[in-house]
Amino acid sequence: MHMLFLDESGTPPSPNAHRSNNFFVIGGLVIPEHLWHRVRDGLLGTKLRFGVRGEVKWRYFAPENTDAANPMREMASTKRYELRSAIFQLLRDIGGLTALACITSTSEVYGRGIVADRDALYEATYRQVSERFQYHLRDVSKQRGERQLGMIVCDHRSVHDDARLRNHHEELLLARTKRQGTYPDLVEGLFLQSSHLSVGIQLADMIAGAVWRKYEKNDARWFEEIKPIFRRRAGLIDGAGLVRFPKPEIK
Repeated sequence: MHMLFLDESGTPPSPNAHRSNNFFVIGGLVIPEHLWHRVRDGLLGTKLRFGVRGEVKWRYFAPENTDAANPMREMASTKRYELRSAIFQLLRDIGGLTALACITSTSEVYGRGIVADRDALYEATYRQVSERFQYHLRDVSKQRGERQLGMIVCDHRSVHDDARLRNHHEELLLARTKRQGTYPDLVEGLFLQSSHLSVGIQLADMIAGAVWRKYEKNDARWFEEIKPIFRRRAGLIDGAGLVRFPKPEIK
């Protein structure tokens, strides 16, 4: 069994607010079941070394972030950098983990009429990531010579958002059109969990944040640290582990 944990970079912007956020990202981490305890113990041990008790979120690492819920609010910015780097090194060192992400251009999807609202934007981005997870399961099945199954765990949001995403996930599982992929290797429906209770979702948030910063802020420092674990096809992550949506128009 392979578990894909997903989280997003902030809130998907509405059509009237997208100019303040040029990109929206959903990032994920695939953890095979036999590695889950190692990932959990590694993250807990890293937090312990840095004296952190609580949830790690991408936004908590910003030097100016002093949210009451931020367990690093008293930590110097240099230490925050060291902790973030240590977490990414942990994921690289474990081996067998796979990162996935979709980076959606909000101006493109709204400007070209691909989506009409923030819900549709989220769903379109989610579809790109979930399809790559299915492709990943097929790849691993071929490598191991036996069928590999997977499940998806997403960050809990609002009641409305959760219900809509569950329905969207179910529609994807049942879709049989040429324009949408099928998901024969996913089990059950969508699983939802609060991020502070999930090691996997906290790490997915870190991946989404690194990808978002690369595109939104033109700062690839943290993306480069996590890049080695992204899914690849023919040695390339573009279109395989990291999807740009919509595809850039050829001019």
